[in-house]
Amino acid sequence: MLGAICGDVIGRPYEFEYPIRTKEFDLFRDGSRFSDDTVLTAAIAHAAMTGTSYEDALVEFGLRHIEDGFGKGFKAWLLDPQRTQGDSFGNGSAMRVSAIGWLAGSVEEAIKMATESAMPSHSHPEGIKGAVAVAVAVRLAVEGRHGEIKQVVTDLTGYDLDRTVDGIRWNYPRFKTTCPDSVPEAIICALEATSFEDAVRNAVSLGNDADTQAAIAGAIVEPKFGIPDDIVHRCTEKLSQDIRDVLGRFLARTKPVREAVKLQMS
Repeated sequence: MLGAICGDVIGRPYEFEYPIRTKEFDLFRDGSRFSDDTVLTAAIAHAAMTGTSYEDALVEFGLRHIEDGFGKGFKAWLLDPQRTQGDSFGNGSAMRVSAIGWLAGSVEEAIKMATESAMPSHSHPEGIKGAVAVAVAVRLAVEGRHGEIKQVVTDLTGYDLDRTVDGIRWNYPRFKTTCPDSVPEAIICALEATSFEDAVRNAVSLGNDADTQAAIAGAIVEPKFGIPDDIVHRCTEKLSQDIRDVLGRFLARTKPVREAVKLQMS
């Protein structure tokens, strides 16, 4: 969850309007702040920890932060009092699911929880697939099974993860926001990374949906590399109190898991 938040904050200024195609960029600038990626990450974490339905949590947090960067379709879903199950296959189902990788007790449970978290708004098979891919990748990383991520995710989703960041970057279109068009690319950014910062720089350098790509990549590599304290501080100081509260409860809830992960890293 924390990796997703930091990726979102760092990637936000480079999303769509000011895309870049290089890893050489300022990690923080005036526009570095959280967006809908962080809001909905907090919503899913809140639901998973409290037993609140995923839909109720998404609506509660979404309406509270309605001006924080939601896409047109999801915003309309939030504002519709007669809302029905959405069938989107946008990458929103994937960018918000990282907490499940930490809270689930196994890969199998992560798949189940990720599927449930996608259903209210992203019930399309590709929307579910994107959520499952990220939750499983994070869960495998939490378990220290970093070398298995590529094969397991490929087997579950059929994603092509044999490409490289450099190969993607040179001809990656600007507006790719569906799960099949952006989630595999974000996962590749994590698989190639040599550090947390490198994963985020990989993701932003693709020049597309920078904050979502960085949120996904950052979430996947967090258990492997950790996050530098200065990055954590500069990102979390920008959070609203409600999101800060969820993060605090999440960190307390996952403390034993985090301590085990630190032992793997040492």
